[in-house]
Amino acid sequence: MTRLELKNHQVWQDLTEILQSLDANLLVQEHLDQCDYKVRGYWDEKDEYYEQITLPRTLEAELVSSSIGVTHKERFLQLKFLLIADAVDNMKTASSNAQKLGELVLIYNENLEFIDENWLLDVDSPFLVKRSG
Repeated sequence: MTRLELKNHQVWQDLTEILQSLDANLLVQEHLDQCDYKVRGYWDEKDEYYEQITLPRTLEAELVSSSIGVTHKERFLQLKFLLIADAVDNMKTASSNAQKLGELVLIYNENLEFIDENWLLDVDSPFLVKRSG
């Protein structure tokens, strides 16, 4: 049996450099703008269907993980973002009340062309405007 140790392999340095050179914030912002902050045709965890869910325009997306995938035919980049609504209570103080709205996973091919998206939303959040179908 061949023992292969990847711990100090050049591939990790190369991947780190690629991920550092990407502007993940720009990619997620472009995606949100293109979908007009709307998710269409969403099924929640309880198998309830929503024709459209509108996200707040003040939404913040924080990159929480990134990975490279390889199949026999393709290579892809997967970026996972935490979606956060930041409501400021102007009545009393300027205190921030950040609430997690869910997650968004964006998948790009090796040419950094968009392939797919995966939304996991907290449909009970008061920050989301839902329209059932």
